Amino acid sequence: MRILVIGDIVGSIGCRFLRKKLPPLKKAEGIDMVIANGENSADGNGITPSSAEYIFSSGVDVITGGNHSFRRKECYSLYDENPFLLRPANFPEETTPGRGSTVFDMGRIQVGVISLMGNMFMDLCDDPFRTADRLIKKLGTRITIVDFHAEATAEKQAMCYYLDGRASAVIGTHTHVQTADESIFEKGTGFITDVGMTGTIRSVLGVKPELSVRKFVGKLPVRFDLAEGDCKMDCLLLDIDEKSGRTAALKRMELR
Repeated sequence: MRILVIGDIVGSIGCRFLRKKLPPLKKAEGIDMVIANGENSADGNGITPSSAEYIFSSGVDVITGGNHSFRRKECYSLYDENPFLLRPANFPEETTPGRGSTVFDMGRIQVGVISLMGNMFMDLCDDPFRTADRLIKKLGTRITIVDFHAEATAEKQAMCYYLDGRASAVIGTHTHVQTADESIFEKGTGFITDVGMTGTIRSVLGVKPELSVRKFVGKLPVRFDLAEGDCKMDCLLLDIDEKSGRTAALKRMELR
């Protein structure tokens, strides 16, 4: 089966570009399922009910999260209501709404999806490695995709080695910069350090460049506004063997 994983969608401009590019791509590539990181899909960070609905109605099946998942309180109840809107599974269960994993039932086969957040250079959460252990066992799906939203490349690579042969793919998100290291590990787990971003090309991670420069140079708080202009959609297409659950092939793409 073919699963497409899309990099962090940034703001309403990223959402609109997703809607423009995703439907024809699904048809052209024969894509069976789509996973996208949506924790930045609302203007001003976070995700709202309207941005989540826009992403789902554009053809995405499961939305994964990250460090901005709870930036917008208006989405809290939706995390409890929609099983396909995920937040990082290693957030504290006692204090955060929603869930960090789901099973997408396609009839002939079920696909598990796990959303995790790294601990290096991020707000500390529960151990993502042990959380992954628990959820892979709990889901029990032959095909399991892990979105690892993390800053450190070492932590992302270590996660794939840790889950090699137990997850179908470990996909890095968060840095918004697509890496050129897509590969299949020894036991069949597909990997990329970061799948990239869906948003404005001439930007700093989707933000107006001049605002980001002002922040770094002046060291004072700066309100970040989204950049406008030509966009791109970074993604990774996985061909997964349904019998073994292993990644047979993968293709990194940047659509403009």
